[in-house]
Formats: sequence, C-alpha cells, structure tokens
Amino acid sequence: MRIIVIGATGTIGAAVADELSARHDVVRAARRGDVRVDMDDPASLDALFDRVPDADAVVCCAASGRLTPLGDPSEAEFLHGLEGKLLGQVRLVRAALGRLRDRGSITLTSGSFRVSGPGMAFGALINAGLAGFVGAAALETPRGIRLNGVSPGWVAETLEKMGADGSGGVRVAELARVYADLVEGDAHGLVVEPDGKPAL
Repeated sequence: MRIIVIGATGTIGAAVADELSARHDVVRAARRGDVRVDMDDPASLDALFDRVPDADAVVCCAASGRLTPLGDPSEAEFLHGLEGKLLGQVRLVRAALGRLRDRGSITLTSGSFRVSGPGMAFGALINAGLAGFVGAAALETPRGIRLNGVSPGWVAETLEKMGADGSGGVRVAELARVYADLVEGDAHGLVVEPDGKPAL
C-alpha cells in the first residue's frame, strides 16, 4: 500500500511511519520537510493529495492539544484545538474520501478518555467530538473506505523528555503497532486505545 503519514516528524508520527515502512510505501508529511501539510490550512490538504494522488491510506498523527484552564481560557487557545485537532481532521477525512483508492483507510488521532484533570475540559470536548465523528462518519464512507481513530494517551518517551516517570505511558513502538493494525486490518468506525480496546 501507499500510505501518507501526517505528522511524521513527531514522536508518534515518526514511529508510525517507521513501523509501516517495513511493509509499505510510506509518504512522510509534516509542516516542514519535502512533503508539507498544515492541519490548520485546508488548502494544504488538497495540495497534499494532488502531490500524492494514488494513496491507499492516510494516517494523521499531527493532532496536538494544549491544557487550557476552564476558568480562564483564551479564545485563541480554544480555537487552536478546535481548528487544528478537530476540524482539521474532519477536513482531512472529507478530502481523503474523494482521493483515496477503493477500500482505503483513514486513521485519526484523538486523546485520552480514561484520565481527566485540571485544564483538560476543552480537550475532552474535542476528543469526544472526534470519537463521535468517527463513529457516525464511518456509516457514510464510500467505496469501502474504512475510518478509525487512536486515543494514544501518554507516550512513555514524551513523559521521560518532560522529566517524568515513563512507566505511566505506552512505549511509542507499541503504539505504532496499534496504528498499523488499524491501517492493515478490517476495523471500521472505531476509536481504540493502546491496548487495542475501544476508547470509552
């Protein structure tokens, strides 16, 4: 398969691209590099599929979030999550449906559903929106195209870079295999966690 991995310069995206590259032709896309895409810029999504017109699958690992206190959120931070992580991935799906080959695969990135804390209310809203979108949109995908999502939670390597204990997260290589299983398998309409189980 020819697979586009968006966010391929990040911790998760690089691991997903490496995992899939062992068996497939992977096109690595990011805000910087040879193949560029910006989830905040709808025109760049069309340009991406113009450049890679014969893709079988697309994986989005570019979704990043920010902790935003409920009592004092800035409009800019809220809209960043809404535009980039939620609406950006919705736009990606809409663009991919008309450009991927028959029986293709789209895999999005959501966030953790099992852990909550201060500053996570807006993130929870966006994650729930993505999960709801995946389940509902999967009923409408044409030509056998499958739509799924991953809710990664904390990545051990990211925790360690922050000076925290990595044992509270999942190793990125293990997480990459979860993405690969969705791309290469037959699941449809699911948002799963690193253990492969559906997210809450």
